[in-house]
Amino acid sequence: MQLHLTTWVEVEAYLKTSRGIIMPIGSTEQHGPNGLVGTDAICAEVIARGVGEATGALVGPTIPVGMAVHHMEFPGSMTLKPSTLIALVRDYVGSLAEHGFQRFFFVNGHGGNVATLRAAFYEVYAEQRALRGRDAPDLRCTLVNWWENAEIGRLSRELFQGKEGSHATPSEVSVTQYAYPDSIKTAAMEPEQAPAGSFYDARDFRRRYPDGRIGSAPGLATPEHGKRLYDAAVEAIAKQYTTFLAEA
Repeated sequence: MQLHLTTWVEVEAYLKTSRGIIMPIGSTEQHGPNGLVGTDAICAEVIARGVGEATGALVGPTIPVGMAVHHMEFPGSMTLKPSTLIALVRDYVGSLAEHGFQRFFFVNGHGGNVATLRAAFYEVYAEQRALRGRDAPDLRCTLVNWWENAEIGRLSRELFQGKEGSHATPSEVSVTQYAYPDSIKTAAMEPEQAPAGSFYDARDFRRRYPDGRIGSAPGLATPEHGKRLYDAAVEAIAKQYTTFLAEA
């Protein structure tokens, strides 16, 4: 059940049985020659929706733009400053908490969001405590990166034979191809697997990785692989969400 496709009456009824909500968050940034600019948001959204269907959870609106300043030398990329993303998450959570939601489970599609999201959670806790002290509601926020579970790791090794890399990966491109088969892109990539390594700022990223890939071979992506990865992610994350809700 997606929040934006419900009525307030349905949300009120939902809150009588659950205080949990799934919040997809991604990024709008380059993903190499054949990866969609919306890859991180797409992966987070479709997987979160699948988890919601599997668990009966309400799924909030996708936050499509994240902290991606290091991609800004590539056209189409968008970014929020960390302070802006913190304020956005704080206001999203605060709005929903006012209605009675207490368990916020963020399904994340972009590694660059992690540090800022964790800081945002503490901003939420600090604000609630400053306003209400020990009478503050028992809010809890957590995040899972959709690609970080044992089964996704196993599938990546099976399907891509060590060519996953860390950005513009064949796994994430495969998930988008499964989700949007009419938007599959192709491109020549030389070498097949991009070099791996680190970087400093956006200019350094573009200089070191001129086609946007890091250590990856996204030409190996297929929608059939994407279906397997999607199913594995939904199953694993549904268990994590259920455990999160059940915590004392």
